Amino acid sequence: MWWGVGAALVANLLYSVGFVLEKRALGALPALSAGRPVRVVVTLVTSPSWLVGAVALAAGFGAQLVVYRTLPIAAAQGIFVSGLVLLLLLSSAVLGERPTGRERRALGTVLVALLMVVASVREEDEVVGGEAPWGLVLLVSVPTLVTGVALYAQVERRALRRHRVPTNGIGYGVAVGLLYGVSSLAVKGAAGRLTGGGTGEVARALLGSPYPYLLLFTAGAGLVMSQTALQRCRASLLVPVCTTVTALFTAVAGTPVFGERLPEDPLPLFLRVAGTALALSVLLAMPRHDAPPPTGIPLPTDAPPPAGGATAPVRAAHRRNPPFPSLPSPNDEDHDGSRRDPAAHPGLPPRQGASHAPRRPGRAL
Repeated sequence: MWWGVGAALVANLLYSVGFVLEKRALGALPALSAGRPVRVVVTLVTSPSWLVGAVALAAGFGAQLVVYRTLPIAAAQGIFVSGLVLLLLLSSAVLGERPTGRERRALGTVLVALLMVVASVREEDEVVGGEAPWGLVLLVSVPTLVTGVALYAQVERRALRRHRVPTNGIGYGVAVGLLYGVSSLAVKGAAGRLTGGGTGEVARALLGSPYPYLLLFTAGAGLVMSQTALQRCRASLLVPVCTTVTALFTAVAGTPVFGERLPEDPLPLFLRVAGTALALSVLLAMPRHDAPPPTGIPLPTDAPPPAGGATAPVRAAHRRNPPFPSLPSPNDEDHDGSRRDPAAHPGLPPRQGASHAPRRPGRAL
């Protein structure tokens, strides 16, 4: 049992390091698009620095197989969520992503949840499920995959709109988390078939189940979707949301699917349920968007002005903050509905006088 706890902590370390290395490598790659999956895969596999992060994630996947063979699903997910602590620390140290006050409070929440879940593990009382009806697995997995892909496509359409609100990563994290939740169920089912018999017998048992095919789909689609989203969003926001959704789905759906049960004693039961709920509350504690960029940034002066005099940024600045608040703005309308002309030179003030006065050249104050 405690081998499973140690393997889960090792998997957390490998996953956190892998995500951070991939995020740093993605910053040097051209923009990725989930609508071009082949191009995404080719771009990623030709990046040596990204491959190092992918190897770390693959090693974490191997540790996850050990976890699911020795720990119940609910206990494993509670420990996996603790990897958010290391992820936020690494993203701050390596990527320069500074956690907000809400994210720091989430760190404390996850630490408390980890201690509660680990304290609920009783080796003599735990039942680790191995087999599950294939029809039930597909009944849970297929609608979840469709929902995840559809949600991701919806977020992508919003991200391509003009004048959109900047994407904050919450939608991407939920969509990818649903796919990885199905992947966790497939890993759990595959781990139960890696016992007994020779290599040929194990291979036939795996190929005759839906688990390798679910893993292939979630690995391919999850790779394209997660890396595209990771390139656009902060790792310290996207990965915690994805991890929390994965843990929630796997614990809620996997426990009845694989016939596992919660502890019967009141104290371990309370620690398990309360710790898992506290860990999943990290999703609600995560910020919904990044801080807006600072205002008052000087406008570029090397851009060529359009035909017709003053540049568009100057006109926009005059509309927001007229240079002479006590005088009429150059964009005020005349009583007859016509607009006044701006000054002949952007450095001169706007024309002055009543709106019905005859037009005359402006003069500098």
